[in-house]
Amino acid sequence: MTRTVGSFSVDDVAPAIDFYTTVLGMHVTPLGDHGPLWLGGPDGHETLVYAKPDHEPATFTVLNVVVDDITQAVDDLVDRGVRMRRYDGIDADDRGIHRGPGRAIAWLEDPAGNSIAVVEFD
Repeated sequence: MTRTVGSFSVDDVAPAIDFYTTVLGMHVTPLGDHGPLWLGGPDGHETLVYAKPDHEPATFTVLNVVVDDITQAVDDLVDRGVRMRRYDGIDADDRGIHRGPGRAIAWLEDPAGNSIAVVEFD
């Protein structure tokens, strides 16, 4: 074994490339015209994203993006047109940020409807 990587599906890689590059500022490496693609984080961790014709959005968070300042990160995302996601039963402030023990977290969706979290750890 040489390594392990996480992965998740999308319905179309073209909007995913634009979203993860433009909105989240991640390094994206497509492996062909129709995917899959590698998402690269600033720490060198990679996640494989692949197109799936019968894709259904995940019912759980598929990617956590760790930030130093969640308030600023959420404000920047909203300025880019992102709408923060809210979940019933999870208290959140007016920005959509939930603050809990050891962390603050806010959720959004990628173009395929997958849940992405922005997280600040204490």
